[in-house]
Amino acid sequence: MNALIQTPTPNLEASLDFYKKLNFKVLSKENPTFVTDGKALLEINPERSARAGVKLYAEDWSAKVEELKTGTNVNKLENGYVLAAPSGCWIYLMEGEAPVDFKPEEKSFGVIGTHYGLSLETIDFAGSIKFWESLDFKIGMGAADQGFVAMFHENGFGLSLMKQGSCPHLFFNPSLSYFNSGKNPEIIAKLRSLEIPITEEITVFNKEGIVDNVIIRDPGGLGFFVFND
Repeated sequence: MNALIQTPTPNLEASLDFYKKLNFKVLSKENPTFVTDGKALLEINPERSARAGVKLYAEDWSAKVEELKTGTNVNKLENGYVLAAPSGCWIYLMEGEAPVDFKPEEKSFGVIGTHYGLSLETIDFAGSIKFWESLDFKIGMGAADQGFVAMFHENGFGLSLMKQGSCPHLFFNPSLSYFNSGKNPEIIAKLRSLEIPITEEITVFNKEGIVDNVIIRDPGGLGFFVFND
């Protein structure tokens, strides 16, 4: 796997406890710390300069960086580069192999259900599509005129772009999306029993005003949309 999500943390043990409660598997506890639910791979980074974002790995990014520099600022790191997508999400272009042996499983095994990739809200929808296309992502669902697209890389990493104002709930860039085909009420009940703080209870999609969608956040602020369908 040569793509993952980085999440910062003010307290590594608190973050590990959060993910363990959600039944994520700890692949590596320290330096660096990786957790997974079988589909999503996350690096928990306690460095104070760490920011939530996407890490993409390749042997050499130099040619791609020259292309990207025509549209955005790209800063050099010791072992790669960092830049920001039009949505504001940080992108780390890391050179070399990803420092974790991970192969996605067929299904997610975490408490919060089925993982459906990263979600980003953007005020520059067309620019966001163009940006991710420049990183070799392709549209697999949706269209620009619909205000939603799902984009995928050949390595299997997927993300969704939402036009600003299209989501009637809080939005934290970036967030991970989970869709649970009607099983969300029992998942929400499980989250409550685990005493996982719920950032927002969402009723707007339910005609009876029932809380069937929720947003949670890890200790570093990374968002999780745990949705019913």
